[in-house]
Amino acid sequence: MKNILVPTNFSKNCTKAAQLGIEMAKLYSAEIHFLHLMKTPVDWVKLDKLKEKRYPETLKQIGIAKAALRELERTAEREGLTCRTFLQYDAGQADILEHSNHFHHDFIITGSSGTKGIIREITGSNVEEIVRNANAPVIVVKDEDVTFPFKNIVFVSDFKEDVFHAFEEVISIAQKCNARIHLLRINTQTDFNSIDLGLNPIEQLLRKFPELKKYSLAVYNEASVETGINTFIKQNPIDLIAMVTHGKTGFLSLFSKSIAEGVTNHSTLPVMTIHL
Repeated sequence: MKNILVPTNFSKNCTKAAQLGIEMAKLYSAEIHFLHLMKTPVDWVKLDKLKEKRYPETLKQIGIAKAALRELERTAEREGLTCRTFLQYDAGQADILEHSNHFHHDFIITGSSGTKGIIREITGSNVEEIVRNANAPVIVVKDEDVTFPFKNIVFVSDFKEDVFHAFEEVISIAQKCNARIHLLRINTQTDFNSIDLGLNPIEQLLRKFPELKKYSLAVYNEASVETGINTFIKQNPIDLIAMVTHGKTGFLSLFSKSIAEGVTNHSTLPVMTIHL
């Protein structure tokens, strides 16, 4: 991990995401970028200095944003990190992805406020769209305080498709944090509800990682995947939920669009999604 992007609107959860980004950048000796997207009443880039004065409120908001970005930059540099900040105007969700692709970020960390209803927007961009379309792994920080270094990571999958590379990403973070990985499969009513059958594909994956020592296996029978995840979290001290996405088609097989939205939106814990 060499380059981390933190899109921010300076909200409480985005501030927590920024701190997590700084801590992860320190752990990996990575460069960190902070990006703020600002809606403006006109095309601000093409506006000359004289005409800018016609929009005093926008000028004020730009000044506030620049000051907040400078503070984030100073915080990162005090930790010995290389940091860059970006303020983009008239931007939407696509700009975050375009920015990330341009700089080849290895990781995106962002905050999302609220855990009820639709996934809240962050600076005009839908977090779910970032989760679905980002080429890099994404961590969405929610309402709960972030425990870092992570000590317990749950990796949720149906393990029916090749999740080898995604699991490598999880192992990388777990090893850096000295964390335990909990591999979790949820049997729903569409499955055979057999614990043994549920364990088989997990055990097959683990054979490819003989060096992995700190892990546990679990198969739950629940009415839905989201319910199963919630039950597991209530019974185990989890710091991070890790899942695999299939981009625009939603989550792998069992993990449909509604589950992707539900887990990312309703969980108060940080959720990491890895694009397959």
